[in-house]
Amino acid sequence: MIENLTLPLLAGMALGGFFFGGLWWTVRKGSTAPNPALWFIGSFILRTGVTLAGFYVVGASDWQRLLAMVAGFVFARILLTRFAASPQEVNHAP
Repeated sequence: MIENLTLPLLAGMALGGFFFGGLWWTVRKGSTAPNPALWFIGSFILRTGVTLAGFYVVGASDWQRLLAMVAGFVFARILLTRFAASPQEVNHAP
């Protein structure tokens, strides 16, 4: 049972890394671009399309595999949020 959920968990982490890493990159590049709307809309469509396709292919209509993928996706979000935080936000000493 656990062996069957390892691949979906890792796939969810990879998709989460792609989605939120792409979001982080888009915000950094799009904020200085001459046409930021194009960056943000294009990135959103690409990130969402790849993520949904990955969930569809790997999830294979099995709720346990989909749940493992969501867990990996959320875990990747937590990791990337901590990684991408600025040093001022992390070291907020009273």
